[in-house]
Amino acid sequence: MVTVTTVSVTPSADPAPDLLRDRDRAEAYVASVCFKHGPPRYVGAEIEWTVHHAHDRCQPLDQHVLAKALGPHAPATLRPDSPNLPLRGGSPVTVEPGGQVELSTPPKTTTADLLTTLTADIAQLQGLLAAEGLELGTAGVDPHRPPRRILDTPRYAAMNARYDRLGPDGAAMMCSTAGLQVCLDTGEAAQVATRWNALHALGPALLAAFANSPRQAGASTGWASVRTRVVLGAEPARSSPGETGDDPAAGWARRVLDTPMIVFRRDGASWDVPGDVTFADWIAGALPGVPTTDDLDYHLSTMFTPVRPRGYFEVRYLDSQPPDEWSPAVALLIALFSADDVVDAALDAAAPGVGRWLPAAQHGLDDPCVAQAAAAALELGLRNMHRLGLPTELSAPVIDSLDRRLATATATLGGKTL
Repeated sequence: MVTVTTVSVTPSADPAPDLLRDRDRAEAYVASVCFKHGPPRYVGAEIEWTVHHAHDRCQPLDQHVLAKALGPHAPATLRPDSPNLPLRGGSPVTVEPGGQVELSTPPKTTTADLLTTLTADIAQLQGLLAAEGLELGTAGVDPHRPPRRILDTPRYAAMNARYDRLGPDGAAMMCSTAGLQVCLDTGEAAQVATRWNALHALGPALLAAFANSPRQAGASTGWASVRTRVVLGAEPARSSPGETGDDPAAGWARRVLDTPMIVFRRDGASWDVPGDVTFADWIAGALPGVPTTDDLDYHLSTMFTPVRPRGYFEVRYLDSQPPDEWSPAVALLIALFSADDVVDAALDAAAPGVGRWLPAAQHGLDDPCVAQAAAAALELGLRNMHRLGLPTELSAPVIDSLDRRLATATATLGGKTL
């Protein structure tokens, strides 16, 4: 959930232009790097899982055992001398503050390549963990253990300090949640707003369709996706849904500049930020020095919205799925964004559930409005699954899973859509 990632930009040969002395230039920079235009070509996925000792899933995770299991694939945050080699399919392994592991695929031009690569890398990861008696979790929140941070870095310590001031959800988000993220190109300039708006409109329906985190730390929560409740509750300025409309880049840029900083990188072990200093405040002199585009890139990596623009759209609102059941969610989202007319239809399909993030998280497909949107989105995705060109061995389990989810959604509606 809180992997250290930055937007990829080409550094300037002249360091002076990288200084951000006024808000307008900072907003223009955010808009340009987060909403890059181009024909939709690439797809990707990032999947996190909690990690457990197989003999006792309630046992606190031993970070030394995890580091040994990952070996040369461990990230430097877990083992500083590690080369952090990618897995055979090219996916690097990262580790979240509570020991959740994440695989991030390289960009792929076909869904079949994406599914095949990630399947192989997950199998390799499971083999590495099993050799040390560890296994991957199957839900979007750790159902067995309370939050416990195992990574001690200045970034995570500063985040922990801020979240401790705000309430318990921040620590739970950092250390107990796991998500499935699908990465889609932003599209050409004329497509961007529609694709952004459609991703947000679909959010409540799709998170409900794939919700699987009703338990947290050994207790039933009364929520279908307590992960969503935790993330949205951690710090709304940082994690609530984005602003939709005709100019999402401008709205996002304003929001980023007005979001409180959660870390202030400097020499020493403490990166804590005093009070609620925003990045705009830093530009205005609230913190020492003049911020740079690199500082702004880092601030961007601390935005945890349901859809995060990073030069492509990172869809972050799905609960992590079991290691053998993640492909239906990935394929569905890709199918729903496979052509402009499908995106337009997805906006219409999602309409009954628009904005119902918390009802969807609490009631899942038992919410009739959300169920109507989910049923329409699932039907639309199934009708357009052929666009992905998947071979039967990949498409059959996807279609079977989506058919079952569609049946669950329509059952809420009395067997038919409203």
